[in-house]
Amino acid sequence: MLRSHIESDQYNDSCFFSLLVQIKTHTKVCSEHFLPDCLVKTKNGLTKLKEGALPTVFAWSSVRPERRVVVRTASNVSTDPVDGDGVVNVLSEETPPPHPDHEYAVLPPSLEDQLYEARKTICEQGVLIKELQQKKFVVQNLKGDDKLISFYTGFPDYATFKAVFLALQPTAENMVGWSQAQRLKQANLEVIRQGFSASKLSTMDQFFLFLCRLRQGFPEQDLATHFHISQSTVSRICVTWVNFLYYMLGTLPIWPTRKTLDELMPECFKCTFPGTRVILDCTEIHVQKPSSKVLNSVTYSHYKGNTTFKGLIGIAPSGEITFVSDLYTGSISDKEITKQSGILSLLEEGDMVMADKGFLIKDLLLEIQVSLVIPPFLGPSGHFTADEVRKTQAIARLRIHVERAIRLIKEYHIFDKVLPMTLVGSINQLWAVCALLTNFQGPLF
Repeated sequence: MLRSHIESDQYNDSCFFSLLVQIKTHTKVCSEHFLPDCLVKTKNGLTKLKEGALPTVFAWSSVRPERRVVVRTASNVSTDPVDGDGVVNVLSEETPPPHPDHEYAVLPPSLEDQLYEARKTICEQGVLIKELQQKKFVVQNLKGDDKLISFYTGFPDYATFKAVFLALQPTAENMVGWSQAQRLKQANLEVIRQGFSASKLSTMDQFFLFLCRLRQGFPEQDLATHFHISQSTVSRICVTWVNFLYYMLGTLPIWPTRKTLDELMPECFKCTFPGTRVILDCTEIHVQKPSSKVLNSVTYSHYKGNTTFKGLIGIAPSGEITFVSDLYTGSISDKEITKQSGILSLLEEGDMVMADKGFLIKDLLLEIQVSLVIPPFLGPSGHFTADEVRKTQAIARLRIHVERAIRLIKEYHIFDKVLPMTLVGSINQLWAVCALLTNFQGPLF
């Protein structure tokens, strides 16, 4: 037994001495002498050691010397398990020593191999970046689909969207953000026009984001997710662009001259009411109920049975929107809103105004020698005459176009929900911009 221990210790000392010789000869150890937990893979496929890792896998640490028991069968060997010297009559034969360790001095990859791997990684990253750019929610990725452009912006196609943007771009590139202008105003500093910048968004994509907000009524948090920006940035973009477009579109001369109206007058008007200058109608949008009882009473509309804001819309006989009033509280009457909106100053002597029965503005128009075209009221007889029926039908067929124009405005779904009081400060701008943008959608009929 003592002999077996001595032989085992001699073998371990021999292996340890061999390791010392190899370490002295070579200064590198390959990865096969480390446990798998000590190794990590880099992005380019190379294997690296964790900090502080030590080699622990060697032949003498993973393979222990085996002993084989052999019973002596020679005739001169005593069958007694213990001889006279106290040595066991069983021979211990060791297994052959393991193969020598492989070469430790492993050369690093050549420069050509490293360059090949680097180029391969750059190519893969380029393909990944291109795929991610194609998936981004930006207008450039939608320009080949006019249906999506119409869905998100309200413009009939990408060509119209781009034409409008190019007309706005020179001024838009130099506009100042709304919040920035307010800070400079409070500090009494001169506004330096360095342009309104939003992180990761070009000017065209800012315009696209704002139109998405109007057309589909997307919440600000949803737009922040789609465009990979913060919600506060979305809010600043919307406030800045609504004021910018309110100013830019508001300077367009949408009120036509009498000569222009006559040239574009449809046949259906020429045969019946050729002097029509404008077709008027009022509409209302729901707003959040104010906490103040005074504000609640003035915004309450008995017609809608809710708190509303009310606006006056006028269209030309050819279908274009030619007049957009400010929004007033829902309790105002049609006559009062006509008086306060300023449209009376635009009418000329001899014009005709077409409206619904609710517009009791005949006395206002007589003062400026303008006639009013409305359906006839029911007389004392209790029924309409044949001429009155024909006139009612003729007016209804023509007046319906103003209701179609109002429907186009309300297809900007930001007005679908009850508008919160936080938007009251920019509600006039939103309403006017949506109304004026409908003129870029093509003919009404």
